Amino acid sequence: MTNTAQILAAVRDIAATKSLTPDQVNDLIRDGILAGLAKIFGPNVEAEITVDDLSGTIDIVVLKRVVEVVQDPSTEVSVEEARWDDPTYEVGDIMEIPVDFSRFGRAAVMATKQRIVQRVREGERQRIREEFSGRIGELLSGEVQQVERGKIVVLLNKARDAEAIIPWREQNPRERFRQGDPIRAVLKKVEETPKGPRLILSRADPLFVAALFKLEVPEIYQGIVEIRQMAREVGGRTKIAVSSRDDSIDPVGACVGLKGSRVQAVVNELGGERIDIVPWHPDPEIFARRALAPARVAKVISDSSRRIITAIVDEDQLSLAIGKNGQNVRLASQLIGWQIDLYGSREWLERGADLSLFGAASSRESYETSDFPLSELNLDRSTLATLEAAGYHTFLDIIDLEKDDFLRIPGISEAEAERLVALIEELTVVEGEGGEDTGGGVGLPEASGEDAAPGPGQGRAGQAVEEA
Repeated sequence: MTNTAQILAAVRDIAATKSLTPDQVNDLIRDGILAGLAKIFGPNVEAEITVDDLSGTIDIVVLKRVVEVVQDPSTEVSVEEARWDDPTYEVGDIMEIPVDFSRFGRAAVMATKQRIVQRVREGERQRIREEFSGRIGELLSGEVQQVERGKIVVLLNKARDAEAIIPWREQNPRERFRQGDPIRAVLKKVEETPKGPRLILSRADPLFVAALFKLEVPEIYQGIVEIRQMAREVGGRTKIAVSSRDDSIDPVGACVGLKGSRVQAVVNELGGERIDIVPWHPDPEIFARRALAPARVAKVISDSSRRIITAIVDEDQLSLAIGKNGQNVRLASQLIGWQIDLYGSREWLERGADLSLFGAASSRESYETSDFPLSELNLDRSTLATLEAAGYHTFLDIIDLEKDDFLRIPGISEAEAERLVALIEELTVVEGEGGEDTGGGVGLPEASGEDAAPGPGQGRAGQAVEEA
């Protein structure tokens, strides 16, 4: 037939760029030709279209039913008209009408072209939809095609036909990209638009950090180490909690890498954003201690009914626990999913007399809260006088002192220093469940008579507690 070989070649060239199979190409041709026939014979036309790949020919036969009275000219032909071609036709027979491309006028050709283009686009959209709908959270790479009205249009390396953008809200405000720059981002969602699916990428979502760690840490890729929780303030700081399915593998060490090589690669991709990696724990109190890193937490009290953690830290750790503009404690709260109320040891002890200010203490930790003079302790008068001369008058004045600190006080012997340290430990360290050091409350000192001194506080101020 006229120019059918050229038509087939042109369609196959288009299809090759869209990664279509030969069967899909033939279906496109048949559907396009049927759309052209509809312009010639009517909207309900029926036809047999045969594509011969070897000879490069296309045979078109329109089928019409022979009837007495024609109601639909696109599918029916009168018996009188049919008998002009062949006198043997009877009502109910199917008349076959061969059609040559020469009968295709401009309208039919345009209809054929539009249908083929439309089918190619629909197939492409469906392929993109199917390929990427299951890849949410995956790292994609490409290059910046253009930057327009704040959004970055990305030309993906392995899906150049896909429309991919990074909206302004999904960008790191500290980063700037230009046309042609290589770029990586995480697939956040596949958005449907009138023009088809659009890939929404992100460099601001915590998923981007998770995808980078999956790329850099083989143990995460293999599923041995798992990122359990994440919290991020883009451009500033990210906290991640990790756990290991293999007891022999340290999840934090795996993420950090030799001399910090793995985490540094992630930090570089994020433009210097700080990353805190902590071990995940199912106990919210232990998890809260770890989440507040790098600050050391002296005491935590949980209120599970209201999902509130009260954390007490030494005064020298308070600014570290809060972080710049409250960032550290805010991210820690997001990481564990509980509200964290943070107090310095001094504020806690000053306000702790009214426990209702802080909610109910945990059932296993309940202490009285007040300071008391050193005279209430079982100390020699000479030792007591030496301490008072050095400016130490109450228990909380000496609670943070170590043995070396006492030895620096003129008149305090090594034996007296050891006695003071032992006394402080006796009154402040409480063994929690399972033998774990919970940070302890301060016990009641020995006192005679009815005027026994109250205990000096809930939670030892200044005591750094080891993480479980």
